[in-house]
Amino acid sequence: MVSCADAADSQTGGPVLTTSGAPVTTTGSAVPRPSRMFEPPYPYGTVQAKAPAVVDGMVPVLTRIATDKPYVFITIDDGAVQHPQALELMISAGVWPSVFLNTKYAEGHKDYFKQLPVTVHSHTTNHPNLMGKGLEFQKNEICGNADFLASEYGKRPTLFRPPFGNYDSTTRHAAASCGFKALVNWTAAVNDGRVQFQQGDRLNRGDIVLMHFRTTFVEDFTAFLNRAKQDGLTPVPLEDFLG
Repeated sequence: MVSCADAADSQTGGPVLTTSGAPVTTTGSAVPRPSRMFEPPYPYGTVQAKAPAVVDGMVPVLTRIATDKPYVFITIDDGAVQHPQALELMISAGVWPSVFLNTKYAEGHKDYFKQLPVTVHSHTTNHPNLMGKGLEFQKNEICGNADFLASEYGKRPTLFRPPFGNYDSTTRHAAASCGFKALVNWTAAVNDGRVQFQQGDRLNRGDIVLMHFRTTFVEDFTAFLNRAKQDGLTPVPLEDFLG
């Protein structure tokens, strides 16, 4: 994976990304130079906060992060489409997403995901609706995916997202037994180049935003970046606040 430091020496500025992925610099420099859309507000990869505790054998459920900083969190699910512009977009924006991969989509594509500046987390093996399923079924889906991701990427994931955002108490027990720290859902989503809010008409600090690896990756990622910029928020890695 690309390290945060690899892009830490680019020039400051305030570009707006076009859907082609090219940054359009808005600063008045005499000699335009490459500039990230967002500058890291702290050294990425350092723990800023910890996940709530697992209680009674059930992982906590999070849809947003409690923070007094103007931070927002972008998460990308499944891995179904390995878009060739994803790496360029992430690097040019200076944004390191958290990705939740299914075994059935990620299998055979390790080289693609390892090149991205992301942290990999779990999204089950086959992407079923877990709600109402038995404990063993849910553990097979959740633990099996965690085992696969650990073998592929050398580190066991710590965060889990249930397909469709659907879960029950059995899901929370299964996730805890598989070693996860938290179940992560979302407060806003990006689809077909549009940011959709569960409440209100803007992104707010601490919001967790959902995207997918789709053919519309460029439009969706660009829509998120521009919306975050418009709302005065900086995207930062989710796992830094769930250390």
